Amino acid sequence: MHKFDVVIIGAGSAGLSALREVKKHTDNFILINEGPWGTTCARVGCMPSKLLIEAANAFYRRVSFNEFGITGADQLGVDHKRVLQRVRRLRDDFVTSTLGATRELGERAISGRAHILSPHQVMVNGEKFHTRKIIIATGSRPVVPEPWQSLGKRLFTTDTLFEQEALPERIAVIGMGPVGLEMAQALSRLGVRVTGFGSGRMIGGITDPLINQAAVTLLSKEFSLHLGTRADITVNVDSDVITVNSGDIRIEVDSVLAALGRRPNIDDINLEALGVPLDERGLPPVNPDTLQIADLPVFLAGDVNQRSPVLHEAADDGHIAGLNATREKLVCFKRRVPLTIVFSDPNIAVVGKSFRSLEHEDIRAGEVDFSRQGRARSAQSNRGVLRVYAAANSGRLLGAEMCAPAGEHFAHLLALAIDQSLSVWDLLRLPFYHPVLEEGLRTALRNLASKLPACSESDLAVCGPFNAEALD
Repeated sequence: MHKFDVVIIGAGSAGLSALREVKKHTDNFILINEGPWGTTCARVGCMPSKLLIEAANAFYRRVSFNEFGITGADQLGVDHKRVLQRVRRLRDDFVTSTLGATRELGERAISGRAHILSPHQVMVNGEKFHTRKIIIATGSRPVVPEPWQSLGKRLFTTDTLFEQEALPERIAVIGMGPVGLEMAQALSRLGVRVTGFGSGRMIGGITDPLINQAAVTLLSKEFSLHLGTRADITVNVDSDVITVNSGDIRIEVDSVLAALGRRPNIDDINLEALGVPLDERGLPPVNPDTLQIADLPVFLAGDVNQRSPVLHEAADDGHIAGLNATREKLVCFKRRVPLTIVFSDPNIAVVGKSFRSLEHEDIRAGEVDFSRQGRARSAQSNRGVLRVYAAANSGRLLGAEMCAPAGEHFAHLLALAIDQSLSVWDLLRLPFYHPVLEEGLRTALRNLASKLPACSESDLAVCGPFNAEALD
């Protein structure tokens, strides 16, 4: 029987991050991976989706040409085949870069489905391996209701969308979470007739009703958006036409993109062999600070643990699991400030504590509407709203939600402020150059500061606005 210090199951973002830490401490390990090598992010997630979004936004830019005095926008066209070819070409480059981390492993990299026999034993391809520690980082896959499988090649997920040679004329995007929103807007901007469906009223992970309303209003101008009722699919046996039904809405489409979230890849991995209770999702109890399953020498990292399905969190998970799998005494980690970004236009972002999580706390909120913000108007990107939340007694920043131009950059700045426990006044003491979009954030901070106890008159944080769009 083969004996190892660590067995890593899964070679995605979390698995590769764990591998990096394990290799620092031992050469006596194996990495098991089922299916294609190369991370979900690089193959079918973050990177190809952003490539499609960039192409869509580049083409959509033409709608503002007339305002800038640029003519000929109506002569521009888009070649879907070439768009998708570029997506795949660059996507393959990104995948190749991730494969470098495993290429030199030789026999220590095994393709196959792992089957856990006990907390110290794993079987793959009929071989049993004994190990001191196990890291499970098997990732996740798109949720697809079984009845929808009858659509065959007309049913897309992000696992299959980017492999198409052409885009359909009409598509229903079902699920208005981050992935659904990004793909619905991108496809619409590329000329596809898109209809989006969401069973809830809130979209893109937003919890603040004001931000949600702004996002829904803006996105509804680009594609049909139906919220609050579950969508069902039927296929006419005689005509083979796909019909999507949602409440009183009934439309015919050529294809359907399922964007209903992701489920953990735990099928047949035999988590029952760990001997601990599993929840309704089939997952064991996990300590979020160590990623240890119960008190076992087993760790659950990345998307599979369903904690936060974003790359930097998966990388952190792998780091934590890899380090703890090579130590006798576990290390508890303070997790990063929560941060999620939807690459719609305007960007949607939630940073720190969400509005919903603060509903029972004494807070104050400040906001800015970018419709009249100077720099945003100059770039024809003056759309969206940003809100920041702070503790009522101290003014310490707690969180923010936004649907705002350059929201991805605002979110990172605010994450830094929240991590450093900065107050509204601390941020207002920073220089804000003119003219920049960040002046919009300053407007929200000033609005918030007006609802808090005032600080000293000798503090530049109280320097007020000109109340002139050209200057603020």
